[in-house]
Amino acid sequence: MSQALDLLCAGAAQGLVNALQERFLAATGATINARFGAVGALKELLLAGSPCDVMVATDAMIDSLVAEGRLNVTTRAPLGRVRTGIAVRSGEPRPDVSTPRALEATLLAADAIYFPDPDRATAGIHFANVMRSLGIHDELRPRFRNFPNGATSMRELAATSTPRLIGCTQVTEINYTDGVDLVGALPDRFELATVYTAATSSHATQPELAARFIALLAGPVSQALRAAGGFEL
Repeated sequence: MSQALDLLCAGAAQGLVNALQERFLAATGATINARFGAVGALKELLLAGSPCDVMVATDAMIDSLVAEGRLNVTTRAPLGRVRTGIAVRSGEPRPDVSTPRALEATLLAADAIYFPDPDRATAGIHFANVMRSLGIHDELRPRFRNFPNGATSMRELAATSTPRLIGCTQVTEINYTDGVDLVGALPDRFELATVYTAATSSHATQPELAARFIALLAGPVSQALRAAGGFEL
């Protein structure tokens, strides 16, 4: 029976993990049991005792979980920095989002706005606050289309055929989703650039496999793949 690695992983790194699974299987003979989601939801799973050998989350969350003794500080490794961006369906016109006023006009012109959980997802929380800062959050609320994480939000955006739709999430989740295109990062005033980091669980049942997976995920072998997906190294 093959070994399996249990992974709790932020949606920002889902495309990267999916792209590396076959390579990891070939190198180790092990499969990956991955659960992807908003970092808040992942923390809840970890605290509830969900099986976990490796966790990938925001650097700040990794810090707090290391401090609590739930993750190992000696194994932590950054994957890179990820910006938050605006997306449209592939083939749709790319609106101007280069300034706060342009972003406001683009959002007001959209019939629906796809973005992740505004309570537990890094990008969702931030984007909701951007709309509050612009003074348009409550006006746009009926047009919100929220999903547990950015990857799901982008898949749902890609699958919808109605016009005048817009999306917002981490750039990697946009780049790794077929059927959506990155318009650009949020304007400088609203920039959110999040460092994502991997670390092994203090209760890992496969510590050696976990260390090998982190070396693959955050090491030189995947550097070009990370950069192409939107991780700034």
